[in-house]
Amino acid sequence: MLIGYARVSTMDQNPQMQTDALEQAGCERIFIEKISGSREDRPELKAALDYMREEDTLVVWKMSRLARSIRQIIKTAHDLEQRKIKLKVLTQNIDTGTPEGRLFFHMTAAFDEFQRELIVENTRAGIAAARKRGRRGGRPPSMTEDKIRNAESMIKDIENYPFISDIIKHLEIGRTTFYRHFPPDRISELRYLK
Repeated sequence: MLIGYARVSTMDQNPQMQTDALEQAGCERIFIEKISGSREDRPELKAALDYMREEDTLVVWKMSRLARSIRQIIKTAHDLEQRKIKLKVLTQNIDTGTPEGRLFFHMTAAFDEFQRELIVENTRAGIAAARKRGRRGGRPPSMTEDKIRNAESMIKDIENYPFISDIIKHLEIGRTTFYRHFPPDRISELRYLK
């Protein structure tokens, strides 16, 4: 029996391309996971493995969908081998049911992890280079010094801005952002300052 396993890293990613390929490959049942591959506790993968029996084949679209490190891939492959379950990787044409497939599996796993480490290393180098040039990551702050000064003036101006929600709407910022800069005691201090 062919059992499919599809995984995407985040909730907003769509596994449809993987599931289409797994259905086309003839999988009778497909388990779908929405979780990072670096995590070891993957309930859908565990459910797929618990469901499988001797001589079944676990089918994945790509090696990186199964795991993100050589250690994890080799452990999973070893567990499958102990249970006499084969592994098939569609995009890399790997089938551990053959000696050549097992060799190619281990070589591909090594290259996949190497590629992932290069991406991480290059990302870190890019961030470090940007920091040296004075750039920081993330979104720019929504409350600039000008907005803070405007907000203080508006808070003091009870006549034109009787409600805090009017100030928030006028500044076009989120409620949480506003209250992070102006907690209730600060608002009282500004509003009723004599």
